Amino acid sequence: MPGMGPTDTALDADWLGACRGAVAGLRDVLAAHPRTRQRAVETGDRGEGGDRTLVIDEGAEHAVFAQLDALHAAGHRFTAVSEERGEVVYGDGTDDVRVVIDPIDGSLNAKRLLPHYALSIAVADGPTMADVAFAFVYDFGAGEEWTAVRGKGAWLDGEQLDRSLPERRARDGRLELLGIEQADPRHIAAAGELHEVSRRLRVIGAIAVTLCQVAAARLDGMVSLLNCRAVDAAAAQLIVREAGGHVAFPKCDEPLAAPLDVAARSPVVAARSAETLAALARVPIV
Repeated sequence: MPGMGPTDTALDADWLGACRGAVAGLRDVLAAHPRTRQRAVETGDRGEGGDRTLVIDEGAEHAVFAQLDALHAAGHRFTAVSEERGEVVYGDGTDDVRVVIDPIDGSLNAKRLLPHYALSIAVADGPTMADVAFAFVYDFGAGEEWTAVRGKGAWLDGEQLDRSLPERRARDGRLELLGIEQADPRHIAAAGELHEVSRRLRVIGAIAVTLCQVAAARLDGMVSLLNCRAVDAAAAQLIVREAGGHVAFPKCDEPLAAPLDVAARSPVVAARSAETLAALARVPIV
């Protein structure tokens, strides 16, 4: 995969190596908690994102931060934004590089031993989604590594994704398959509005993984039915865009203006075409 290019910031760091190191550490955490009963154990705390923290969440975050500690020891300065710890400054706080982390996107799936849950890490040189420069998502269920470098492309297991892949439509003109996320039963009614857009829906249970399916044109688009957090979407939204797709955060002033923090600011929508993105962005969402 091409490098990120010469800079004078922490963008110079070996982020791919660090991410792969975090995957190895997270595998150890999961192997030590192989059953649902063990993975369901909570620490008693809530993360900065508001969710109850599982022991496996805490262990996964330790695995990621061990890699960040090593990068900082090598001289790199950045601010980490994590679902569990919130903002952690590595340095004096003057560097613009932000590292946005979800140690386990789809932790309910991980707890229940359902297939799709992922490590998601984005590296940005500014405060918004538009500033993400490097993206890494590792789906532990499928064993797939998704990466992207801004302006260079996106890759699945080292093979560059085809930017020209189209969406698929049924004979009646509707999308063949649309992913939805954050499917709280109270908000499933919103999905009724999607009937005019898509013939079939799929709920994977992990925003980062669902976005990656759009990047590979396995899904024709996706919509989150509630506001999502940057930690869930920051990495995968770059993967979609570098794979030729389109992404927007409709509640923000600009499509990619969602800030890289732990608050749930806006739903995320993604599609293979700008036309479909606009149609999905018009669906009423809580």
